[in-house]
Amino acid sequence: MRAAPESQPAAVDTNPARQNQILYLAISVLAVAGVLVSAVSLQRHYAKSASAFCDFGERFNCDIVNRSEYSTVMGIPVAAIGIVGYGFLLARATVYRSRPSTPLQLLAAALAGLAFASYLTYIEGSVLETWCILCLSSLALIAVIAVLAGVLKVKADPSR
Repeated sequence: MRAAPESQPAAVDTNPARQNQILYLAISVLAVAGVLVSAVSLQRHYAKSASAFCDFGERFNCDIVNRSEYSTVMGIPVAAIGIVGYGFLLARATVYRSRPSTPLQLLAAALAGLAFASYLTYIEGSVLETWCILCLSSLALIAVIAVLAGVLKVKADPSR
């Protein structure tokens, strides 16, 4: 009788270049999602009517957040800043990914975006006392991008 074949562990790709390619692809996909979320937020910022898709009562209402006094910085809508920021991340993760400075630039931009999103989340919870699903989605996206960019930076560090 033949012995039953042993279960083989799933193959893990140990090729560093392939791993980096996957990280850049993941950052790119998340950045595109960030651009889309920010674009919807920008549309809601300028909309004249209320939207039902993001209105879950007094505690969850994107329109209240996106039209508050905190929705602009020096007259620029926060959502537009998000579009530019995610666009920068997308460009770095695609067009400019072969540059040696890209992992550091991705990490710096993602951490700056995460800090800004965290501040805005604090404003939502403590000042406005209303949550925006779009804003929370953006916070989650930039947090994951920051982690992935951190992994890329660690992998790119020649002193390891």
